Amino acid sequence: MSETTERPLPTPDDLLQLDQQVCFALAVASRSVIALYRPVLEPLGLTHPQYLVMLALWEQSPRTLGGLGAQLMLESATLTPIVKRLEASGFVVRARSASDERALAIELTDAGRALRAECLVVPQRIIERLGVPIEELERTRDALHVLIDAAHPRAS
Repeated sequence: MSETTERPLPTPDDLLQLDQQVCFALAVASRSVIALYRPVLEPLGLTHPQYLVMLALWEQSPRTLGGLGAQLMLESATLTPIVKRLEASGFVVRARSASDERALAIELTDAGRALRAECLVVPQRIIERLGVPIEELERTRDALHVLIDAAHPRAS
C-alpha cells in the first residue's frame, strides 16, 4: 500500500505568498516559454505574436480582422499593428471585405503560405528546448485551456 501525504490547509497568510499565486506561475511560465521561441522564430522573420497570427491564418485565410481577434483573444488595437508588420514583410495583405465594407479581410500571400513549410520545425524545436515529455506538455496545455475557458465564459 502506498501512503498519501495530505497537504495541510493553507492559512490566510499562505494564500498571499507569491509562489501560491496562479497568476504569478502563469506569468513567469508564459514569459519563459515565449522567450524560447525568439531564437527559433527570428530566422524566419517572425515574432511570437506574428507567429500566432500566422498559425490562425494557416488554418483559415482569408478571414476578418474581427474573426482573427476573436480566435486569438486579442483586441483590434493590439492585433492591427501585428497584421501591419506581417503585411510589410509580405506575408499577408489587408483589404476591405467584398461582402461587408466595414470588415477588414486578412489574406495570406504566396510568401505567407510558403512560410508555413519553414515553420513546421518550430514545434519540435520548442519541445526539444523545453526538455519536457510531450505527454506532460499536452496535459499542461489541456489544463491551461480549462483556465482559459473558466476566465472567458461563453455567453449562453
